[in-house]
Amino acid sequence: MHRKALFLIFVCLTLASLSGSARDFSGARALEFTRHATSFGPRPPDSPANKKLQAYIVSHLRLSGCEVTEDHFNGQTPQGPVAMRNLLCRFPGKSGKAIVFSGHYDTKTVPQFVGANDGGSSTGFLLEMAAVLAGVPRKDDVYLVFFDGEEAYGEWTDSNSLYGSRHLAEKWAADGTLAKIKALINVDMIGDKDLSLVYNSGSAASLQKTVWDAAGRLGYSQYFSTGGGVTGDDHVPFLQRGVKALDLIDFDYGPNNQYWHTPADTMDKLSAQSLQVVGTVLQKVLPELEAQP
Repeated sequence: MHRKALFLIFVCLTLASLSGSARDFSGARALEFTRHATSFGPRPPDSPANKKLQAYIVSHLRLSGCEVTEDHFNGQTPQGPVAMRNLLCRFPGKSGKAIVFSGHYDTKTVPQFVGANDGGSSTGFLLEMAAVLAGVPRKDDVYLVFFDGEEAYGEWTDSNSLYGSRHLAEKWAADGTLAKIKALINVDMIGDKDLSLVYNSGSAASLQKTVWDAAGRLGYSQYFSTGGGVTGDDHVPFLQRGVKALDLIDFDYGPNNQYWHTPADTMDKLSAQSLQVVGTVLQKVLPELEAQP
């Protein structure tokens, strides 16, 4: 069957699922979202491919019935100002509190780098999570945040990286949203066939324990490492402002991490099972977080 026909069938099945009751996270659907995001090619901020992906993301978020916001700003990069755009999807609750799932959709400026895992998998995860959350009443607001400008321009520094998350953390601190957030879980590079998520000592310990314990109860402990270190990622600007934040990242991508930030980061390195693991665990964790004061 032609690829376009297969994709139309996939979209129709997704739309049909949105009209029903709550459903379980599907790693297969998340992988297809990832595949479509990756098909746009390299997606650095303000590139034509980045803008095409933005339109694709927004169109699918609107199908889920969430409140969609496009957060425009200029990242002050070593190459000068670059137009960037965070994409936000809010499913409203009643408590006045909020839970955030986030990830980035941009790719680093590397020749022929399509970022299937690094940028693609987080996009696919969030799009599938939007479909899962559609039409389900919530206690807390649930935000899905697609960050632009996560990647550095050249060498990573505190001021040359995390443009989207630094911008949004500052914005939410000013408008009062930050004070409402009970937990923020960021996902990055979660599609690797050989999934091993870092035990990140640079995350909130209590939130990390909640997620790791849930993974254990579900029989997924083998994917949630007890070793790791401090990882700089889009959770950091929120953690620095007092938000309970966690980064879920597999930072061992290929032998000696050799696929990271190279043209080898392609769809054949990913699996639906890895996305299924992360999605199942976080779908389980969400009501546990909502139950907390």
